[in-house]
Amino acid sequence: MELKKYFDESSRYIMNTYGRYPIVLRKGRGMKVWSSDGKEYLDFVAGVAVNILGHCHPRVVVAIQKQAQRLIHVSNYYYIEPQIKLAKLLVENSFADKVFFCNSGAEANEAAIKLARKYAKDQGNPDCFEIITALNSFHGRTLAALTATGQEKFQKGFEPLVPGFKYVPFNDINALRKTLTDNICAVLLEPIQGEGGVNLPDQNYFKQVRDLCDEYNILLILDEVQTGMGRTGKLFAYEHFDIKPDIMTIAKGLGGGVPIGAMLATDKVANAFQPGNHASTFGGNPLVCAAAVATIETLLEDGFLLDQCNRMNIYFIEKLEGLRSKFPWLIKDIRGKGLLLGMELTQEGDSIVKACLEKGVLINCTTGNVLRFIPPLIVHRKEIDQLVDILNGVFLKIS
Repeated sequence: MELKKYFDESSRYIMNTYGRYPIVLRKGRGMKVWSSDGKEYLDFVAGVAVNILGHCHPRVVVAIQKQAQRLIHVSNYYYIEPQIKLAKLLVENSFADKVFFCNSGAEANEAAIKLARKYAKDQGNPDCFEIITALNSFHGRTLAALTATGQEKFQKGFEPLVPGFKYVPFNDINALRKTLTDNICAVLLEPIQGEGGVNLPDQNYFKQVRDLCDEYNILLILDEVQTGMGRTGKLFAYEHFDIKPDIMTIAKGLGGGVPIGAMLATDKVANAFQPGNHASTFGGNPLVCAAAVATIETLLEDGFLLDQCNRMNIYFIEKLEGLRSKFPWLIKDIRGKGLLLGMELTQEGDSIVKACLEKGVLINCTTGNVLRFIPPLIVHRKEIDQLVDILNGVFLKIS
């Protein structure tokens, strides 16, 4: 009866914007969450790549507790100590010189879009405002970020969209070159398309993109909302491709579970923003910045978690490939970097997600037929083995 009450009240009081699964999660620790009826689940969704250190990591919890007792929120009219500390950590461990803080990945992308347009106009190019993005990309649900997203299914019903965006196939440098005009101010890409099906580029693609942007004096914006914060085995995914962007957006794993986003940029580009150009009331408040500082310090400490991510990547792929060899009619491809992995199926995947839920494992399906595995970086072999055993049983039943 208690579950029915939750479902009924949710339906009555909350807008119907999510296709929710029929459990109420009440507690989490590490790789596990527990529902209101006491059932235990292994979490390979991690809040959609948010809980990078697992649920309720002690260091993050203590940082939040201490900061909540000291100061929760003040306006950005004043200097904020944890915000300064967080910005310093990000700058010292990335290509960037300056940081703008906001509350989400979509907001970070909105800020990047505004900054790119403002920078172009400051360079004396009033008609230079268009941005090229990739088909199958995902950049957020706010209107400009939604328009930047190269998937019509997310845009339908929200027209007219924001003008000034063009789309090219991902990992196609010739298509990008052909789309360049004098009106292009930036190229906005994800290093790996997460929501688009865990799509990876060729190793030299981003070097070619960087060279093309330099040739035409165009900014390169990387959306690392999902790939950043150690998700791919390096702190930021651009490091895999031996390039540096002009602007980068991050969120998800940045706060270890609390809502925070950031846009990072070089001084040359960041100087286009001056007081009054952009703002965020809650952006970079003391509470979320304290959580993010604890998260980053934990990630960087001795490089252990990044090494762990790479070790588990090798083991995880090996186990998934074992399933693929056993069920070749069902599993089309295994791909990914670090702990952002995709299993492309020959059929829709939602029934498999539900079957795994019933067996006590949370997984995710994107683009209809790609099972996406984005566990916390603390995942170990035994948890991967448990997931693979459950998938094996589910696949046997549909054979």
